[in-house]
Amino acid sequence: MKSRNVYIVGGARIPFMKSMTAYRDVSSEELMTASLKSLVNRYNLEGKTVGDVALGAVMHSSANWNLSREVVQSSGLHPNTPAYNVQRACGTSLENTIQIAHKISSHQIESGIAGGVDSNSDLPIMVSRTFARKLIALNSARTLGEKVKIILGIKPSDLKPVLPAVVEPRTGKSMGEHCELMVKEWNISRQEQDELALASHRNAAQAYKDGFYDDLVFPFQGNKTDGILRADTTLEKLSKLKPVFDKSEKGTLTAGNSSSLTDGSSTVLLASEEEAKKNNWPLLAKIVDSHTSAVDYVAGEGLLMAPTVAVSELLKRNGLKLQDFDFYEIHEAFAGQVLCTMKAWESPEYCKTRLGRSEPLGKIDRTKLNVRGSSIALGHPFAATGAKIVGVLAKILHQAGPGKRGLIVVCTAGGMGVASILES
Repeated sequence: MKSRNVYIVGGARIPFMKSMTAYRDVSSEELMTASLKSLVNRYNLEGKTVGDVALGAVMHSSANWNLSREVVQSSGLHPNTPAYNVQRACGTSLENTIQIAHKISSHQIESGIAGGVDSNSDLPIMVSRTFARKLIALNSARTLGEKVKIILGIKPSDLKPVLPAVVEPRTGKSMGEHCELMVKEWNISRQEQDELALASHRNAAQAYKDGFYDDLVFPFQGNKTDGILRADTTLEKLSKLKPVFDKSEKGTLTAGNSSSLTDGSSTVLLASEEEAKKNNWPLLAKIVDSHTSAVDYVAGEGLLMAPTVAVSELLKRNGLKLQDFDFYEIHEAFAGQVLCTMKAWESPEYCKTRLGRSEPLGKIDRTKLNVRGSSIALGHPFAATGAKIVGVLAKILHQAGPGKRGLIVVCTAGGMGVASILES
């Protein structure tokens, strides 16, 4: 199959808000529709058909089994536009971007949209398996006597709802608990984490002040900017927060140096060069390559360390060094996770034994890291984060001028990591 370059045209999203606040009464479908509508309006797609739309969510209800298609039909796109759901935890919308790019690259489609949504305010509340079995049996019962017998067999304990939790089924630990193990293993201090969190807030606040987000973030429900951003935070304020995962004196992860539970959605438009020129769309950046890896966290590897492997493999395949980038967008699930990743790249032992390299990948220039803020400051609606980062990096590269290169790194639940290279 022939291949061709694929370009990021632009991104659009609604403001990210802390869960159970501004969007507490808004469904995930409504959140996703709002971002897609913003993209449709931004790039004059009303009534038009795009090749495909890939959307997804982590906190996904079975009632939204056809979420992407339903969102498309409410977005202003022509109903002939197909759509499908994808889920790769926090890497969902980056994975969607990669898939749509492959379709365009191989001439299957000319343009496509990727995105994602998550809301911890619109959680799919489930019933216990015991109660579910009894309800199924009740529905199948033929006689009144059979139904009465089943109803009388329902116990109060059966009625207890089952709430979804962001924990690893194989360990029973949350991401934060796993990250606490990682920062202890890599000797990452509380101050280092707080300093990285502070930089995220400062960079994001400056980006808003500069108008960088004016054509990326669109008003919704009366909100114009991300609700988690704290432009006035200081290292002193961050240092006063108590640990939330390991509450002993050894704990270092706090609400200030971890990403918050967030509601929101994001989208990104991709196209071939020919399609972009035909529609007078900008060519912000092209997608060069991507790689996904996984680690055996059950056997003792850090749950969120898979990005180290993904980046290493991506660099090998493209003949690049870690320092061959002008910008780094490393998703801040936790400040500690970012710091562990960078420390691992600097470790000769880790790079030799885990990455199969004779030399360490080395350090990155911190002034090139998350220069417009990242998940700690802006928020992290799980499945929406990847597309948000793609839109941000593409604009950064475009503003920096031709020949610039950026690296996207996203860790995910289940011990996976996704990395991508963009170039202007």
